[in-house]
Amino acid sequence: MATPSASEKSVAPIVVPGQLTLRTIRGKNGPFTVGRLTTHLGVFEVKDPELEQYPEGKYDGEFVIRYIFPRSYPVGGGMRFEIRASLDGMTLSGIDKLSRDEARSFATQEVDPLDEEQGTQPAATPVKPAKASRPAKPAPVQASADPLIDTTPFGVDSPTSTAAAVSGSAEDGDAALFGLLWPLGESVKLDSTIDRRALRAQIARLGDLGYALDFKTQEWSHQAELQPA
Repeated sequence: MATPSASEKSVAPIVVPGQLTLRTIRGKNGPFTVGRLTTHLGVFEVKDPELEQYPEGKYDGEFVIRYIFPRSYPVGGGMRFEIRASLDGMTLSGIDKLSRDEARSFATQEVDPLDEEQGTQPAATPVKPAKASRPAKPAPVQASADPLIDTTPFGVDSPTSTAAAVSGSAEDGDAALFGLLWPLGESVKLDSTIDRRALRAQIARLGDLGYALDFKTQEWSHQAELQPA
């Protein structure tokens, strides 16, 4: 990914009103988000990780532009050139849906920012493991009719302990995924400076756990379950 020069980084950020148009595209790494910021200074492409959290649409607000820089990268058999803006923050006030023409205004061959950051690598060819001989199946164990006698074979978890282990492994996975944010509270604010792939995994997991993004506060809040009528 292009790195702005020291002179570009040293310029103080500016705050401008504008409209940020976000488009969600489905690529080989899953869905990713690209943006276009329209201001009185011009129109700029935005590929910041922060945008990964927001659903597709048009957002009005004020935007803190850290720096503006040119970017070129290969697409298909040619090169694409664009002017990008890197944001240092934003305050959003409203959202509208994209029209069909607005959605089509984005390039049909948008490059996933994740591929830009990590460099496009050819997919590794999966290696099929050698087939190992199957161990003989143990003879079925007859359960005792007496509930006080435990007939579970040694080394085999009971259904209850197995369920508990699965639940524990899920919590361990979430703790590793969210790091310092774990355990999650009623509201969560993600750190967009972490690895983009990890950020996407956090976003997907929050959706699974019943959280939704409030674009005005830029926080994920746990949604109360609907009570039956």
